[in-house]
Amino acid sequence: MAGNDSKRVTLDDVAQAVGVSSQTVSRVVNDHPYVSDDTRRRVQEAIRKLGYRPNRAARSLATHRTCMLGIVTFGIDHYGPAQMVTHVEQTARARGYGVTLSTIRELTPHEIRVAIDALGGSAVDGLVLITPVTGLSAADMVALCGHIPFVQIDTELGAKVPSVVIDQRFGSRLVTQHLIDLGHCTLCEISGPLNWYGAQARHESWLKTLHRAGLTPGLSVEGDWTAEGGFHAANRLLDEGAVFSGLVVGNDQMALGAIRALRRRGLRVPEDVSVVGFDDIPEAAYFEPPLTTVWQNFAALGEQSVEYLVALID
Repeated sequence: MAGNDSKRVTLDDVAQAVGVSSQTVSRVVNDHPYVSDDTRRRVQEAIRKLGYRPNRAARSLATHRTCMLGIVTFGIDHYGPAQMVTHVEQTARARGYGVTLSTIRELTPHEIRVAIDALGGSAVDGLVLITPVTGLSAADMVALCGHIPFVQIDTELGAKVPSVVIDQRFGSRLVTQHLIDLGHCTLCEISGPLNWYGAQARHESWLKTLHRAGLTPGLSVEGDWTAEGGFHAANRLLDEGAVFSGLVVGNDQMALGAIRALRRRGLRVPEDVSVVGFDDIPEAAYFEPPLTTVWQNFAALGEQSVEYLVALID
């Protein structure tokens, strides 16, 4: 049987151990800026030693908040959105928020409304919307979220709503220019689905980078982010008679499928065709040959989206 040692460690216990006020401990727990570095360090050390865990229910009563964030996500079966969810959740929990998740199959008002209702509506303090595809305007999103603060991830660069976006155009320019610098003059592309903002941006940047270099873009085929889709897209390029020495692929999974298709058609990689990808998945280093790709900082994306949302909530 548990004895008195099982008593929950309170905020007052931490304050007493450090020799500061309970208000100071509360400020540290809630990441308040007006605490000296030395005091913050001592409080955090005491929290670790004593095993203090904030009482979310008490905090909710005091602040009139639920201390919960909702994540609404589209495309979680793909690498990018799955990474975004992971890092949003990790950052939220580090900030003392619980997280609840709802997935959608289509970006429509009905699907978004159902997803928000599934999260309990006002039972969350804010929403992170991972909505990387076209379909709803900024005004639609504002109307659907109502009074709930929200931040969109991976939407269109320059969107008229609170958002955190990786500059996909810059990444595409880097990888396309890399092939040009290697001396490639005939480049084709396997893009992602062009109803995804990121795929649109990468495709447009691929075209612009080639035009800037004075090169004529080769054939571009739309893929579906999967290895199988990359395999079929590469075969389509070859079936349509495309001749190219460089291939820019919208993500690493499609690049894997494309490499297999090229080899089955008697082309060597990279001797005959150089292939580049996007995302820097963990397996990219173990492709044969290792894949040249663009790293996306999904950890920073998750951290900044939560920090932005918490600022809106505050």
